[in-house]
Amino acid sequence: MLDATIKTQLNAYLEKLVNPIDVKVNVDEKAKSQELLSLAEDIASLSEKINLTKTNDRAKKIPSMSVGATGSEPRVTFAGIPMGHEFTSLILALLQSGGHPAKEAQAILDQVKALDRECTFETYISLSCQNCPEVVQALNLMSILNPKIKHTMIDGALFQKEVEERNILAVPAVYLNGELLGQGRMSLEDIVNKVDDEASEKQAASLSEKDAYDVLVVGGGPAGAAAAIYAARKGIRTGVVAERFGGQVSDTMAIENFISVKATEGPKLVANLEQHVLDYDVDIVKNQRAQKVIPADQSRSGLIEIELASGARLKSRSIIIATGARWREMNVPGEQEYRGRGVAYCPHCDGPLFKGKRVSVIGGGNSGIEAAIDLAGLVEHVTVFEFTDTLRADDVLIRKANSLTNVTIIKNAMTTEVIGDGNRVTGMTYQDRLTGDNHEIELAGIFVQIGLLPNTDFLKGDIALSNRGEVEIDARGATSVDGVFAAGDATTVPYKQIIIAMGAGATASLAAFDHLIRLSDSGSSHSEEAA
Repeated sequence: MLDATIKTQLNAYLEKLVNPIDVKVNVDEKAKSQELLSLAEDIASLSEKINLTKTNDRAKKIPSMSVGATGSEPRVTFAGIPMGHEFTSLILALLQSGGHPAKEAQAILDQVKALDRECTFETYISLSCQNCPEVVQALNLMSILNPKIKHTMIDGALFQKEVEERNILAVPAVYLNGELLGQGRMSLEDIVNKVDDEASEKQAASLSEKDAYDVLVVGGGPAGAAAAIYAARKGIRTGVVAERFGGQVSDTMAIENFISVKATEGPKLVANLEQHVLDYDVDIVKNQRAQKVIPADQSRSGLIEIELASGARLKSRSIIIATGARWREMNVPGEQEYRGRGVAYCPHCDGPLFKGKRVSVIGGGNSGIEAAIDLAGLVEHVTVFEFTDTLRADDVLIRKANSLTNVTIIKNAMTTEVIGDGNRVTGMTYQDRLTGDNHEIELAGIFVQIGLLPNTDFLKGDIALSNRGEVEIDARGATSVDGVFAAGDATTVPYKQIIIAMGAGATASLAAFDHLIRLSDSGSSHSEEAA
């Protein structure tokens, strides 16, 4: 199952096992079961601390693999073959079950251990989903730490009957004790806070007690990461507050235009960004959404304050807004009703759930045509709808899409409604913009790829925004409010690209530092260091 190179790499990881572990595979004679058994045998052959047993219990999911410390009933299960993006989840489950420490803050680990309720989690995933591993790994870790928690990862492609019965059309989909807990990317902190009823109040109180920062970055994408690094290198107190580290880059699959790196993937780049920030003395506050900026002359503290949705307030002498952007929605009837039930925004994540079905892609730019090409290998047919009379994608992508027999491109098409049966999408309507004729098409899924909207709603009325909702900035990243700077896709800077956002983050950070050393009440002097 595993080639020699992967075995060598895996062997190096398994040497970190502190205690023996049990791996139990529940299989039959079918091909997928034998594939999972082969994987388990390969893994067990690499370490004397792994005990492998085989069962054929039809009361449990087949094929499946359970992992746990020897002497206790395994609480982590992989229903399916954990390869692709989930191979890392398997490795971490093996190591953590064997006593290797998790790289998480002690406070959140203690919070998991203190949870006092029986929790049985199930997570439906697709192996091509780059968002699923974070959820799977978080729930696996919770199960390893707390004997009252169990978790099963379920590959939706192998257990399609369950997917259909539960009407799952977006992954990851997390169930707690049989009830849907949430869909989409969630961090360990997100999940724990959903389960721990007292978490929000305790966290808000703790955050409000934090000392004031010199620079507080709002947002954890490429612009925010660059800003935090440049600020921290000045030796000043630096913080980052974000709903999730990485932003939209976390949902990006192939990145081939990041100079000096020939090719990478969004989640990998995000992990590298976060590690680079953590190499410095930066206070990172995750899973918190900013809802208001309070200028220094209006705040109780005399400093700029960021009010969070949790009710907490963070104080700083300067602020850098780097909140990025989100997927633009169609804003047609039925879109919100069927979001996650056929209306999707990530073809890499949710595409496998529509295998053999007919879908549409809304948008003829690079993202839309790339989505159509990717989906064409999975689904029965893809119809691309472009609002204008010209596709905006690169020629190489257009030629590829036109060469595929199961891809149809319709131009001058305005989506007018998403149609469903109350449970899931069954079709959509569109209008021919040239003739005015209305048409209806039967579909199982609609993938929306029509660009981005800046995450700046919380700034309205406090900071000057363009007519597109972007933060208006000057060449130094300064906004209309003294001491508040901005960078990246949330701003008026042209060309929304990762590398441009990083440069803008650095610019805003240097400008914020320059602002600080000119404050009459700074109380100290700082010497400029080479960038």
